[in-house]
Amino acid sequence: MIEVVIDSEVSPPPAFSIGHDDDWKVEWRSLKTDDELPNLTCEVSREPFDFIMKTRNGWYIEPDPLHSLARRAIRPAVVIIILSLLIHTLEPGLVASGLLSESFAGSYRIGPLDYPKLLFFSFPVFIVPILFRIVANLRDIRRQNRYIASPIEDISLLLHVHDNSVELMFQNIPVDVMPIRSRIQVGMIVPEREKMLEALGRDENQQSAPGMSTRLPDRRITAGEELGTGVGESIPLAISHPRLLLLEPLRVMDSGNWMDIASTSGRFTLNGPSEIWPGSIYSALIAIHWEVVVEAIRDDGTRMKWVKPILIPDREGIDPIAKLPVRSGRVESADQLG
Repeated sequence: MIEVVIDSEVSPPPAFSIGHDDDWKVEWRSLKTDDELPNLTCEVSREPFDFIMKTRNGWYIEPDPLHSLARRAIRPAVVIIILSLLIHTLEPGLVASGLLSESFAGSYRIGPLDYPKLLFFSFPVFIVPILFRIVANLRDIRRQNRYIASPIEDISLLLHVHDNSVELMFQNIPVDVMPIRSRIQVGMIVPEREKMLEALGRDENQQSAPGMSTRLPDRRITAGEELGTGVGESIPLAISHPRLLLLEPLRVMDSGNWMDIASTSGRFTLNGPSEIWPGSIYSALIAIHWEVVVEAIRDDGTRMKWVKPILIPDREGIDPIAKLPVRSGRVESADQLG
């Protein structure tokens, strides 16, 4: 748990609370007279920081669907190979009791080593998710190179914010993409690593804080590590480019319903989440981020997403949100609540 007093020249946002004490929780409140908390100096802004505009603004390529299929296939594949090894261990008893045919028992000798017969059936199943992932990454790399060779113009739109909805009208849509559906979503940016360590009173060169990985060297830095606490691969293979072309999911996110815009030419309204979230606020520890997402298909069949940050004014007196909607940090599992 991190509890600090924020020192900033900018006025704080209205108080809000998301989640509850025995689960994930984020709260911004006024200082109480009996509070004895450390002070943390950091920037507080109503405008997105530069790294957010670089990583969550513009066109992004949808990862290949094989990534999600490979992710779902990992668990049964591991279970199958473990069961094969377990059955091989119990083979004498299973064969003697008639529960296992002798044709499946025993091993094959290849060179100086013996390999269980069942392993020749289970191991191909085990490597199928790996093959799926390799094929999906190769497809993603090809799509990224294609986009770099022929980038898409930005969408131009007019936007008007209401209480819990946004009214939009497209002014210009590139001719080589077809918008399919759209929604608005809100979430939280991962806290900055340095400020988290400072708030916890820890040093970067000491043992990592619980829940945080060891800092990676710059030459091996992940996309999530730029935000602060990324652990492992959160997006498929990204090629070297000044801007990431694969959209990293928000770890905390809620959204309104998708709206079909394939046949929409005039104004349309996107409703926000059912829960009333705070307005846009950005700081090193707590950052509430709003954005418009448009799903589209390019003329070559590539599924794309166009993302545009939007600014929502402060909201006074909103009700606490009972549950913090934590989601997977992996892009192929991001639509599932964690």
